[in-house]
Amino acid sequence: MRADSSHKAPAAPPLRADARHNRTRILAAAREVFADRGLDAPMAAIARRAGVGVATLYRRFPTREALITEVFTDQLVGCVSVVDEALADPDPWRGFRTAVETVCRMQIADRGFTGAFLTAFPGAVDFERVRGDAERGLGELIRRAQATGKLRPEFTTTDLVLLVMANSGVAAELAGQPTAVVAAASGRLVASMLAAWQTAPLDPLPPAPPLTLHHI
Repeated sequence: MRADSSHKAPAAPPLRADARHNRTRILAAAREVFADRGLDAPMAAIARRAGVGVATLYRRFPTREALITEVFTDQLVGCVSVVDEALADPDPWRGFRTAVETVCRMQIADRGFTGAFLTAFPGAVDFERVRGDAERGLGELIRRAQATGKLRPEFTTTDLVLLVMANSGVAAELAGQPTAVVAAASGRLVASMLAAWQTAPLDPLPPAPPLTLHHI
């Protein structure tokens, strides 16, 4: 007798209430720890913050990659939304500038976001698909801004990567400083880079943050 080809494997049973609660706590704790300490933070530190055992954490998320991609998928989707809104702006340079500024603000708010955005996760198909959407959208923003003559023709996505790396350094070096100081320093860096990429006339820079050499 031939097996019925329409037969489907039974769906995985839903998580019990306590398991769902643990999963939610782990994700919340991971967001906090990754934001504070970056993606290399020990898994044990996340388990402690969540109030669960390390074994419980690994039952829910067998690998660091699985936890990272689950935590940062929403931020990556948010990044795609930012790019989509920028593409809808009738002024391509303004859309490009706004997207860069917004993504860098997201980055400063969460240290882990940089690592997740720049790291490849071949096993996380959905995460990589969303990242691909973001990269394609950024590429289109660049092409449109260059077509207006306001963005240097030699500009490439590598320059965006360099900005993200530099902005990450600002966040790391100023860890512990007031949020307003970190935001102002990041904003000044981003505006300086945008001015370097822009053809005349240049947009004005925002006020310099209150930093001196002793902050280095």
